[in-house]
Amino acid sequence: MALGPQFYPSYPGSDDFDIGPLIDYERKPVGEQFEFEAPDESFDLALIDRSGFSFGPALNWEGARSAKDVGTALPKVKFSIEPGAFVSYQVSEGFRLRAELRKAVTGHKGMIGMAGADFVMRDRDNWLFSAGPRVTWSDDKYQDAWFGVAPEDSAPSGLAAYDPGGGVQAYGATASFLKALSPRWGVQTYAKYDRLVGDAADSPIVRQHGSRDQFSGGLALAYTFGSVGQ
Repeated sequence: MALGPQFYPSYPGSDDFDIGPLIDYERKPVGEQFEFEAPDESFDLALIDRSGFSFGPALNWEGARSAKDVGTALPKVKFSIEPGAFVSYQVSEGFRLRAELRKAVTGHKGMIGMAGADFVMRDRDNWLFSAGPRVTWSDDKYQDAWFGVAPEDSAPSGLAAYDPGGGVQAYGATASFLKALSPRWGVQTYAKYDRLVGDAADSPIVRQHGSRDQFSGGLALAYTFGSVGQ
């Protein structure tokens, strides 16, 4: 189990950061190495896992956004719960492809997906380094909620009315590093960067009150419970 702090944009397109807990938990048989998981993937459960191919449900969430968070009079976006599905393929021991698609049932009510590749180097559980590209897609409901300005909100907010469409939202990359300090203790850290593009990048909310550059990262202390393999 790993626990520590992480920082991330206060909302999609924000230039401010929130700080929250970084929590990771995994079970594995004694003597087997832990399975690689990228730090930016959703919680998931593999219903099919054979020949390097995995598929199953996924779950993520996004925090709320208030007018105070943006700094101008815009409607609140409520807390969003995003169930969906993932698919991944382990091309080789050091290379994995993964994609997921989710639909919010609260909050923004839109769809968002992410696809990426991870290049992984490791010495069993002694250390692991991963890095790879990412692309994020979202539909018009998602972009309306986070990047749009309705005509009736234009005058109160001082922003031009804006009706974004769905499409590619961002390109970026994620890297992580894990290191064992002893048979039971270890550290793990990650960094992520996304660059908003398309209608998301052109939003007056982003241009006047936020940033196209989206950074996140975290650092956690890990502890292994139970028997420790040699």
